[in-house]
Amino acid sequence: MKNNKFETEAVRTQLERTQYLEHSSPLYLTSSFVFEDAEDMRASFAEEKDRNIYSRYSNPNSSEFIEKVCKMEGAESGFAFASGMAAVFSTFAALLDSGDHIISAKSIFGSTHSLFTQFFPKWNISTSYFDIDNLERVEELVQSNTKVIYAESPTNPGVDILDLEALGIIAKKHGLILIIDNCFASPYLQQPIKFGADLVIHSGTKLMDGQGRVLAGITVGSFELIDKIYRFSRITGPALSPFNAWVLSKSLETLALRVDRHCSNALQLATFLEDHSKVNWVKYPFLKSHPKYELAKKQMKAGGCVVAFEVKGGLEAGKKFFDGIQLLSLSANLGDSRSIVTHPASTTHSKLSAEERESVGISDGMVRVSVGLEHVDDIIRDIEQALG
Repeated sequence: MKNNKFETEAVRTQLERTQYLEHSSPLYLTSSFVFEDAEDMRASFAEEKDRNIYSRYSNPNSSEFIEKVCKMEGAESGFAFASGMAAVFSTFAALLDSGDHIISAKSIFGSTHSLFTQFFPKWNISTSYFDIDNLERVEELVQSNTKVIYAESPTNPGVDILDLEALGIIAKKHGLILIIDNCFASPYLQQPIKFGADLVIHSGTKLMDGQGRVLAGITVGSFELIDKIYRFSRITGPALSPFNAWVLSKSLETLALRVDRHCSNALQLATFLEDHSKVNWVKYPFLKSHPKYELAKKQMKAGGCVVAFEVKGGLEAGKKFFDGIQLLSLSANLGDSRSIVTHPASTTHSKLSAEERESVGISDGMVRVSVGLEHVDDIIRDIEQALG
């Protein structure tokens, strides 16, 4: 049937059944595939046939996972990677040449920032940053060698919102590739391609898996751009393992259910924190106090699983808060069924200088909570006693 809803496609998109008529897709734990004869082998390597050759190139489990995400994001094609950062690096490496220029939002994941500042300059690839509240600056940064505009929305860890449609208009005007990291939202809450993105990247490790089990990444977008990423990746080898792909494909069947609960819990926690005497400020996209609340409602179905707030009393008060946590996990992951608290300044964004952190709103007292699927009363109770 055509025109199925998101949840139906997530559940019903799967591999063609084998002769065993299995109801759930099997695991294809194989490194390679066999050929019928010499001509079949020649034609396959000549790309005259669309078939599996080697699991570094493609695998049925990876193909099922990719197909689901493409349907969710409204993309033509995709490639799955061993981690989110493998997806980020491979996407840029496949599309950029020495001498090219990237325009990026300042508020990005610390490892992506390190990629732009520590590794790409070795290959003469430069990056200019714009403030997320000053999109007019993006056009001012365009150079003759600019090839990509890159951003996350919501941002990590400050859950700020960027105007994706405005970025799409700028990218189209200047013939640039717009790449959006959609990890914090998941394809259930937001589809950047609708707003003009050419490519969308996810860390499948987060909400897509949803239970903290596997590493994964994926990039989806147009046939033309994904073909370049595929050809780079089949040679360099960052492919997702069949087992992890199988886990992720099964996880996507419950993505909508899980994310609805994440968002409901997160909004209730954010509302509680907004009135707390020990908290300076709270940021959550679907709080009316969020500076981009209306934009978030335009772009997203709900606010996501991450709440950011600042504990009064600075670094020492923050340490006491973290040491007081009893139920929630102290970890650097997010999008897990278990709620997680993180101190970005000393963990995920520690590679940034103090000035760089300040410029993207990461204070020493900032706390990032990835709100899980526990009962919301228990989540709030643990945070309340830790603040006390």
